[in-house]
Amino acid sequence: MLAVSERVKGQWGSTQELVWHKPVGPDPDATFQPIACSDEDGIVMRGHKMDVPLNLDKKDERWCEDCLAIARQKK
Repeated sequence: MLAVSERVKGQWGSTQELVWHKPVGPDPDATFQPIACSDEDGIVMRGHKMDVPLNLDKKDERWCEDCLAIARQKK
């Protein structure tokens, strides 16, 4: 599933965790990418969308629970 990452900052501004979100919207290459779990929030993309497995099992990475539920419904 294509996803965009939210970087959760820890102490001293370092990335503590990546939370993956399902992107939505008409422009897949937009700098600001709306996300499925919010009508208002989105991700300002520094990089590209990534192909992330729905059964993600990586240290310090997880799916947003709401985006994961939406992605599983549409699968």
